[in-house]
Amino acid sequence: MTGIRLSLALEGGLTLPASARIAVFAPTPDSDLSPLPADMCHVITGNKPARDHFAALGYACNTAPEGRYGVALICLPRAKDQARALLADAASVTDGPIIVDGLKTDGIESALKACRARTTCHGPINKAHGKLFWMDPAPQMDDWHQGPPQDIGEGFVTAPGVFSADGIDPASRALADNLPEKLGAHVIDLGAGWGYLARRALERDTIKHIDLIEADHAALACARLNVTDTRAHLHWEDALRWRPDTGADTVLMNPPFHTGRSADPALGRAFIAAAAEMLKPSGQLWMVANRHLPYERTLAIHFADVAEAPGGNTRFKLLHARRPLRKPR
Repeated sequence: MTGIRLSLALEGGLTLPASARIAVFAPTPDSDLSPLPADMCHVITGNKPARDHFAALGYACNTAPEGRYGVALICLPRAKDQARALLADAASVTDGPIIVDGLKTDGIESALKACRARTTCHGPINKAHGKLFWMDPAPQMDDWHQGPPQDIGEGFVTAPGVFSADGIDPASRALADNLPEKLGAHVIDLGAGWGYLARRALERDTIKHIDLIEADHAALACARLNVTDTRAHLHWEDALRWRPDTGADTVLMNPPFHTGRSADPALGRAFIAAAAEMLKPSGQLWMVANRHLPYERTLAIHFADVAEAPGGNTRFKLLHARRPLRKPR
């Protein structure tokens, strides 16, 4: 938790300028910001569930910085390039201390080493499996700014920090290669990422409308470049909360299954339950998952027909479910 390390830092030498605006970069819903004055904080995140969480708590939120800040707090993400880009963004808009907090498993040691090579770092505070340090002032970090979307081949671009940023995910490719010709007129790509599955699905003229639902603002920005078909409708939304106006014929998904560095099948199970609620009574779900993840039982709870489809391998499986079961009212 960010809060305990931040409290210890404030007791041990970290001083915040009076009445300073505070930029909080990339907090997660379990980040504890309570040691900071909430009315002075500006939460900057491209993650829709995190944005909704902090907005509900009364924090001002946006996907990018607005103006200048007296303090910045970076809640370190796992991806090294993304972390450095956040440091560069913070350094370019902050006049006072920049605080960096993260778990030891998420690269905080590497970030501290890289920052120490450029300037004096204060702290660090070691507590609760994490570390916090601060720089005051921050050095020039323009060379760490995120560049333009990178071309990964086959006409697709990605950005640092998004899922499968370095190339097409083999599991998503297998699912796309084995989808049937008939998916119906209305399709939903749930957790669409940078748009690979949606664009492959749109090879079918029979699709009239496809919704891409993605919580990562950076991934969705890439999807806008990758999926330019006018039948595509992109939504920056929480896949577990968004619902279509009318039931869809098909949901496609390669659901996320990690929370931090640990496998979390509960996330995939929640995606399955959400998909069932998005489909018309005759609708179908096509999904791919790591073979060891036990999703079949959850699928059987939410669908009348469940089967493994051809095209999987020892690493992942393709699953097909039809006719969602409605909860009794």
